[in-house]
Amino acid sequence: MATATHRIVGSLAESANLSYVPTEHEPVLAIELIDVLDPKPGETFVDCTFGGGGHSRLISERIGSEGELIAVDRDPASEERWSEFASVAPSRTRFLRADFVAALEGLRGEGVRPNGIVFDLGMSSMQVDAWERGFSYSYDAPLDMRMDPTQSLSAATVVNDWPQDRLANVIRELGEERRAGSIAREIVKRRPIKTTSQLVTAIKAAIPPSERFGRGHPAKRSFQAIRIAVNGELDALDHALPLAWALLPTGGRLGAISFHSLEDRRVKRYLADRARGCVCPPELPVCVCGHEPEAELLTKRAIAPGPEEIERNPRASSAHLRAALKIREEEDAG
Repeated sequence: MATATHRIVGSLAESANLSYVPTEHEPVLAIELIDVLDPKPGETFVDCTFGGGGHSRLISERIGSEGELIAVDRDPASEERWSEFASVAPSRTRFLRADFVAALEGLRGEGVRPNGIVFDLGMSSMQVDAWERGFSYSYDAPLDMRMDPTQSLSAATVVNDWPQDRLANVIRELGEERRAGSIAREIVKRRPIKTTSQLVTAIKAAIPPSERFGRGHPAKRSFQAIRIAVNGELDALDHALPLAWALLPTGGRLGAISFHSLEDRRVKRYLADRARGCVCPPELPVCVCGHEPEAELLTKRAIAPGPEEIERNPRASSAHLRAALKIREEEDAG
């Protein structure tokens, strides 16, 4: 199929100096996502988080030669994977090397009205397993955690340069870590911290021995918080959801897979607000607002992986899928 690639931000993958790009990738909740969004022949879909291309491959198979799959990712390693995918994709496809906010804004400028938009939030397995990227607390690596290796802000800056109060707030708010104050204090005391192992040691030292077991790895929440801060993940999601929804025509579908409560709450709230009808105060006996819902929820509750998928891919255990169908354009309200 004809392919095209566009770089909105950053440089070529070759310049990113990524020494290891894992080749195995198992998409999470793949069957459930396809069943809910039901891509049809000839449709256009946007995969806002291409990653390893697992979801894109299944969508491409469904939309076929008359359809178009627009792949988006800010990670240059994903662009390499897309090149492999594009050579065998059963649909037309193009790649936008950008964060999904910039990509969606670009598509809006082009006048693209996709039939479906997909988000697979957080970091990909490829990024976790590329040890030199510094995403994982399981490998010793330089502090980095950048999804776009060309951006200036890295985990090293957050850990070594941010004031203690700011660091504590990030760990508390973005990691939901109750020992955030103690962890930030220990990190500051041990500066400079240059590697993930040094950071793990500092975090463990700040957590009482009795609390180091039973909640997963003691550094999990802090690493999550620092990664989210480095990549601006929640701000990006807050901007991307309304952008994506506005691009969809009536009948378009939006699906999002999240891996922690901070993401899932945002997706749940946004879709629920679109599906809400009357917004009158409950004490009014009849509706006077005339507000009608824009969405029909395709997932009344979040869909989670089954035991078989979790056994096969333990990283899927915290995943939640939510989706909605656009039943009405916003301008129809007037």
